[in-house]
Amino acid sequence: MNISIVGTGYVGLVTGTCFAETGNHVLCVDIDENKVNSMRMGKMPIYEPDLDVLFERNLKAGRLKFTTQLKEAVDKTDIIFLALPTPPNEDGSADLSYILKVADDLGKMLTGYKVIVDKSTVPVGTAEKVREAIAKNCKCDFDVVSNPEFLREGFAVDDFMKPDRVVIGVSGDRARKQMEELYKPFVRQGNPVYFMDLRSAELTKYAANSFLATKISFMNEMANLCEKVGADVDMVRMGIGSDPRIGKRFLFPGIGYGGSCFPKDVKALVQSANENEYDFKILKSVMQVNEIQKHILIPRVKKHFGKLAGLKIAMWGLAFKPDTDDIREASSLVMIDELLKEKATVTAFDPAASENVKKLIGDKITYAADEYAALDGADALIIATEWSLFRTPDFAEMKKRLKTPVIFDGRNLYTADQVAEHEMIYYSIGRSKR
Repeated sequence: MNISIVGTGYVGLVTGTCFAETGNHVLCVDIDENKVNSMRMGKMPIYEPDLDVLFERNLKAGRLKFTTQLKEAVDKTDIIFLALPTPPNEDGSADLSYILKVADDLGKMLTGYKVIVDKSTVPVGTAEKVREAIAKNCKCDFDVVSNPEFLREGFAVDDFMKPDRVVIGVSGDRARKQMEELYKPFVRQGNPVYFMDLRSAELTKYAANSFLATKISFMNEMANLCEKVGADVDMVRMGIGSDPRIGKRFLFPGIGYGGSCFPKDVKALVQSANENEYDFKILKSVMQVNEIQKHILIPRVKKHFGKLAGLKIAMWGLAFKPDTDDIREASSLVMIDELLKEKATVTAFDPAASENVKKLIGDKITYAADEYAALDGADALIIATEWSLFRTPDFAEMKKRLKTPVIFDGRNLYTADQVAEHEMIYYSIGRSKR
């Protein structure tokens, strides 16, 4: 099939590359000429495990191409995916200006039937707005489809190639048949494709992310209570996670969720509820709990040392989660800001995200070449991201390099007994013992 992807951000590039991998001819559109030229030369603009292999293979095979011209995509493809940013407005609602601008442009270019697919995460009613924007300047037939993505950063290729489910909102049989044919290679093992009305499909994505954010915030609250009552959150997590009604995933406590999806989608769903005169109390609490959790570790550092001013703090991890270079809404940035305001200094290491942090805050902190170099002369180590690299460290080397052997573990990578063997002081989240 001939497909175009408008927008080559995280979702757009993964979508385009994975569709090309199953033999489709994919044309990706972006207004950034330098970015397009760079991708044509084989350089990926994002970090995502395994994507580079598929990207290079399909680029070389000629199935994956790039252009700055929307008209070229309209003329050469039958299905047009809109994978455009929907950043939050000040009130938390999704900014649809990028999507509606492209929809308006499409209306002036369409000369025959096309399927226009909303791939971006958008609020209920967006498909209708896209249809209206196209129809203003278009007399030919077309269909608008909602096809939300469920990609986890760090696992996006596997999520796309082997999806748990595919959600497609349609209003006509013609578009349904094309979308069904497009997704056949991805669901050969029998995983479901759920066809539904457009509004339900749009709401499904927000509901999924908001529910997962709720699970995380609930466990963070449980962790805080465990510390008060002398329980161990790891034991509680295992005890409830074995219940199939609850499940084991998204039950790990820590220092709050971040990234491009959960914070934005929860805010957008709350705002959508407000616009429809519904008070979504649970999600408002989720946002409040998450914000508090991002600030939970630094007061513990201050309590231990009696001060922050003059301390040198090592930080392992800057990305909001492992296996990505995404720092949007990352807890590390909140903690760095707190430390710098209190006149502490920070030396950080992250396997992928250091350059993005440097672009954001420059040389306000020091960037180490590896995890152990970050520890040299530091008063304490803060673990902000659960990279696999940090899970089995050389504790003897850590102790030797740290000025004082203190670890503040925001992701519960170790156990108190494990660290105590090396005569180091250990603070974690939700455990009765250090």
